[in-house]
Amino acid sequence: MIKTPICDMLGIRHPVFQGGMAWVSEANLAAAVSNAGGLGIIAAGNAPADYVYEQVRLARKLTDKPFGLNIMLMSPYAGEVAEAAAAEAVPVVVTGAGNPSKYMESWRKRGITVIPVVPSTALAKLMERCGASAVIAEGGESGGHVGEITTMALTPQVCDAVKIPVVAAGGIGDGRGVAACFMLGASAVQVGTRFITAVECTVHRNYKNKILKAKDIDTMTTGKRLGHPVRSLKTPFSREFLAKEYDSSVTDEELEKFAEGSLRFAEAEGDEKKGSFMAGQIAGMVNREQTAAEIIGEMIAEAEAILRGADKWITG
Repeated sequence: MIKTPICDMLGIRHPVFQGGMAWVSEANLAAAVSNAGGLGIIAAGNAPADYVYEQVRLARKLTDKPFGLNIMLMSPYAGEVAEAAAAEAVPVVVTGAGNPSKYMESWRKRGITVIPVVPSTALAKLMERCGASAVIAEGGESGGHVGEITTMALTPQVCDAVKIPVVAAGGIGDGRGVAACFMLGASAVQVGTRFITAVECTVHRNYKNKILKAKDIDTMTTGKRLGHPVRSLKTPFSREFLAKEYDSSVTDEELEKFAEGSLRFAEAEGDEKKGSFMAGQIAGMVNREQTAAEIIGEMIAEAEAILRGADKWITG
């Protein structure tokens, strides 16, 4: 069985995190992943604190295993959600889209393990100095908000830059990706897109179907003009967004307004004309709907087989 320092740190059986995907990663999915031995993560996204309290308390009814809360720091509700995380003493807080240093002391006082997502070695070093227990090196292959550096380039550089454990994220969907990340120096992996098709994931059927039918070239990145690029599946909405993004007559405010609520239209209604179906480049490899336990079990079994057979390439 694959066991890494992350497993001991968090009390989980498998070094697999489920990505915190706004409006997708709710209590049911997070609990299923945690019950399967990974780290399930509830995503706060742009939701207010009331939603977070509800989801955290529901997760506690569904699992007695550790789980996490993902806080998107660019959300207007980030401050109140940070307070909710402290009040509920969630086992793990994962942060994205910003620098969480101003909240970290209060979280750590409540015994919360803090693991920020980092797109660069500079932020990874800063998070280590601020007391993060680990960092998630997320490459641009991932779905949702993305950086510029790929997972294969970012992960080893972050591993070299910090002494705390590193979780690799972006473009990981099977045991080959898991094994590759361990060889790059990671202590765990974070998987998002594949869990969208988990049986326990409650997104609209259209969302799952689009992931299952996706090909390798079926994602695109929009929003660079606004300073927060997002990777999603190609749809009428995403293509129209891209056209507006390169239209100088469309203001930034109009562009932001056009995108408002688009993830909810995808997640809750499956609307291709109004919805942003966020997904990573690995979507082209996801072709089956499975339980969270089956997904984790299959990935770990594949990774173990690959790692055990790695010496076949060494002839001397």
